[in-house]
Amino acid sequence: MDNPRIPFLKPHLVELPAYEPLIRSIEQSHIYSNFGPLNTRFETELLGRFFTGAGALSTVNNATIGLMVALRLHGLTGRRHVIMPSYTFVATPLAAMWAGFTPYFVDVAPDDWALDHDKVTAALQALDGDVAAVMPYATFGNNIDLAFYADLERQGIPVVVDAAASLGCFDGNANFGTGFPGLVVYSLHATKSFPVGEGGVIYSARTDLIARLRGMLNFGFDQNRVSAEMGLNGKLPELLAAVGIATLQAFDAGAMKSRAAAERYIAAFGGPDFARRGWQTQRLRGDVLRPFFPILTPPDRPASGVLQHLEAHGIQTRAYFNPTCHQQPAFRDCPHGDLTQTEAMAPRSLCLPQWNALPQEDIDRIIGLLASAA
Repeated sequence: MDNPRIPFLKPHLVELPAYEPLIRSIEQSHIYSNFGPLNTRFETELLGRFFTGAGALSTVNNATIGLMVALRLHGLTGRRHVIMPSYTFVATPLAAMWAGFTPYFVDVAPDDWALDHDKVTAALQALDGDVAAVMPYATFGNNIDLAFYADLERQGIPVVVDAAASLGCFDGNANFGTGFPGLVVYSLHATKSFPVGEGGVIYSARTDLIARLRGMLNFGFDQNRVSAEMGLNGKLPELLAAVGIATLQAFDAGAMKSRAAAERYIAAFGGPDFARRGWQTQRLRGDVLRPFFPILTPPDRPASGVLQHLEAHGIQTRAYFNPTCHQQPAFRDCPHGDLTQTEAMAPRSLCLPQWNALPQEDIDRIIGLLASAA
């Protein structure tokens, strides 16, 4: 009998019984949005459980809106550029453009695939006072080193971290981003490790930033319900806050399954059979959860050929991020520095299924097919 097809992603939210009582409470309160009681409860529980109660956070209706508003709030007016990687999802540069800035693409490091700090420093010098903000991407949910960016904040350079896939990724006893003085934006999309369907969370150690940001997410209203600054409607509905509360309660069980899947891949790709042939994995920090496993194929084996090999055997994969942002039409006019590492990685980038209900034998099947492809 043929092996069943394995999809790249198979989103799975908490089931209705887990949050049905919360929906009943919405029917009783007749509050469906506007930072209602369930949203307040979700924010409070999330801050305490994931961020040790330090700082403040606000929900948002999706992470791209979160990045836009964060840059609009925190970026320096009168300046043009936002430094960011090209090796990221298109939401990163699009958010900068919607906020009125121009992306400036900088190369990534070969080990953790995040912004190269030396290249960021060189870009800051080259742009000479025309940098509105720096926006690193926590690549594939990894706990990148934030000490460098905290130092930029202390120098007066705003930093907004695109941590779309990092909610639920712990560095020590707290979620990645805890205590960071800039703004960190996470996604609650159905494909992330903390899925509610759609939505986002914006965190900062600075409670004043979050207070202002919450006003911007509510049409720029001040305490007198007067629109006092640029704003929009970025509020999370109470229905999704209910899913968020239930997801928080069930989070540990799903995280255990995701870790088990990742460990099987890590063991295989860390072994001599794959390493000597030039396969590479990302250097990770802390406890990283994600619904897929990113790799780089050998330099002489473009990911496109490996993708076709797996697809022929019923395995669906994705080539994140190829093409990279600077190679796509929407960003062809955006300036950039030398992108040698980015352009070398892109044709080799391949992401494998790792969703938390994926059977271990399917992971072994994928690994076996890759070994035969090598």
